Amino acid sequence: MQIGTADADSGELDHGFLPVTDLPTGGTERIPVTVANGREDGPTVWVTAAIHGDEVTAFAAARDLTARLDPTELSGAVVVVPTLNPAGVRRGVRTSYYHDDDPNRYYPDAGSENYRPPRVQELVDERVFEAFTETAPADALLDLHTAGVGSVPFAIRDRVLYGDRRDESAARALADELDSLANAVGLPVVNEYAAEEYTGESLQRSTAGAALNEAGIPALTLELGSPDVVDDDMTALGVAACFRALDALGVTARSDDLAAPVESPVDFPVKRRVGPHADTAGLAAHHLRAGDSFEADDAIAAVTDPHGREQGTLTADSDGYVLGRRGLAVYENDPLYSLAVRDDGDLVVPRDE
Repeated sequence: MQIGTADADSGELDHGFLPVTDLPTGGTERIPVTVANGREDGPTVWVTAAIHGDEVTAFAAARDLTARLDPTELSGAVVVVPTLNPAGVRRGVRTSYYHDDDPNRYYPDAGSENYRPPRVQELVDERVFEAFTETAPADALLDLHTAGVGSVPFAIRDRVLYGDRRDESAARALADELDSLANAVGLPVVNEYAAEEYTGESLQRSTAGAALNEAGIPALTLELGSPDVVDDDMTALGVAACFRALDALGVTARSDDLAAPVESPVDFPVKRRVGPHADTAGLAAHHLRAGDSFEADDAIAAVTDPHGREQGTLTADSDGYVLGRRGLAVYENDPLYSLAVRDDGDLVVPRDE
């Protein structure tokens, strides 16, 4: 199996680089890649990380996973890409220096209209997409991230869209595969935003979203705590989640020394939401911490003036729990939390919704 300069025969592991674009002053932007090619036949699993350059715990988890892979014990192959955005990692920022916007929104999507030639980030993402769909086709993909400061770990399960790309029956079969993967990783599962917001935010063009909805590959996003500084506990959770997925897919037997699974604080399906939103500018006074659960109509935050005088109370409009808190200073309509709220919607939806 060869990806870029990484070339591993059966039972071998090799490190290399995948060239993705030329640089204006000379040289080439290269994405690091490791191929662990098992001795026995089996599925190919891609583990990608740090498409946001400041999400360094994701990078550390991919690096530590690589160090623990033994190709002689694998059935199938594992491809590890510790960063999809080396430009962002070098500067310690979310974006690359090609554009100052989210590099995780440029993967191919046949349903999106584009009247201009693709920009360089789109070309980079297309080349990565080609690698995990054509060069070494993935049977499953895990994309490692971090969420927000002090946030709890969780796995994001995308909506499965149907329409031009696949019919509803095929979408439901793909959703079943995705459920099996999500249930294996040992992290609380949070469904992605409702369908209209999902496509409105171009999440079907994220790494996992495009793998799932464009290529039909079961794919999860794993969120591992805070950005900027490597969190050793979250790194261990990320490595454990990857090994549990590999074990469930039949690639390897699970190690005995993995970090324990993390249970959801609630016993009902949830989806991502930001909110509640401030009615007035001021300073956030959070009543809950990451991991705390709440019920609909609970008062979960307030907004105060600089002297501590309360300007208004914010309540929850649904049952759920806190994934992470937002910052102190808020303007009108700023959200105060990242939440996981009750999800009664279908996980398989028409693309035009």
